[in-house]
Amino acid sequence: MKYGRPDSEFMKWRWKPNECELPLFNPFQFLEVVKGKSMAFVGDSVRRNQMQSMICLLSRVEWPIDESYTSDNNFMRWRYPSYNFTMANFWTPHLVRSKEADPNGPTNTGLFNLYLDEFDERWTTQIQDFDYVILNGGHWFYRPMVFYEKQKIVGCHFCLLKNVTDLTKYYGYRKAFRTAFKAINSLENFKGVTFLRTFAPSHFEGGLWNQGGNCERTKPFRSNEAQINGTELELYMIQLEEYRIAEKEARKKGLKLRLLDITQATFLRPDGHPSKYGHWPHENVTLYNDCVHWCLPGPIDTWSDFLLEMLKMEGVRSTHGHGIHLQTN
Repeated sequence: MKYGRPDSEFMKWRWKPNECELPLFNPFQFLEVVKGKSMAFVGDSVRRNQMQSMICLLSRVEWPIDESYTSDNNFMRWRYPSYNFTMANFWTPHLVRSKEADPNGPTNTGLFNLYLDEFDERWTTQIQDFDYVILNGGHWFYRPMVFYEKQKIVGCHFCLLKNVTDLTKYYGYRKAFRTAFKAINSLENFKGVTFLRTFAPSHFEGGLWNQGGNCERTKPFRSNEAQINGTELELYMIQLEEYRIAEKEARKKGLKLRLLDITQATFLRPDGHPSKYGHWPHENVTLYNDCVHWCLPGPIDTWSDFLLEMLKMEGVRSTHGHGIHLQTN
């Protein structure tokens, strides 16, 4: 599962938080922490990228076995038999119920209908029994969308339809996260921990994703060299605002909602994307370069560093029955 650019320098660079020493990911410790438990990755294709990164990191200890109940790669399940740890992924690019407006039409417009007040039951009906849920979303909201609420069109983003108000992607993004959090907070008898994994910035330069943009840098940004701004900052802030509202509600109900904030650390890694190498050799890649997903090994591996420390801070018990509270370093 190793892929990346041939000139990769990824392993030379590592996130260093201010006044903190972040331990390297220890796959043996991670599997001990999650022994007998289950973890669901919910969101878009960067969710799958995160899960693949974790599988690669854990491969030092054990390869999982495929226990998927479907042949659809968007809903696969893996189990680590020595640790009875299950990992599953749930594809939901918009977090709410959505469908392509006219997938069989004469032209592929890429227009999606989003039902902003309706749960996507492909994941909301499946996660109640999971111990950990990692939620993410973002990049699909750049695409043309028509927004529905109460089964009626309320607006859109870049849909170019007559008499339909362009409410922008931000409206749909906010409402989608609000509904996703509502789905989680409405689960009965849910004992798991939900992590919002924040927006992972892309790094297109020299054009948009479909207009020749690329990501050819070979070194990270210095902390004072660039700042996240514009659209990506706005999406990130919407996430934080909706998270804070949902977290207060979760606490009232005895639910656990946590923030896995990877945005700034990931923003500093414009060198970490596959670019033109993120495709099979026979594929036609003239349309776009991949500056959204992340090479393996690469910066995305740091997300597992963060996650392990957060699991330890949750006070996860040792699976040997000694009741040991694992402390962070």
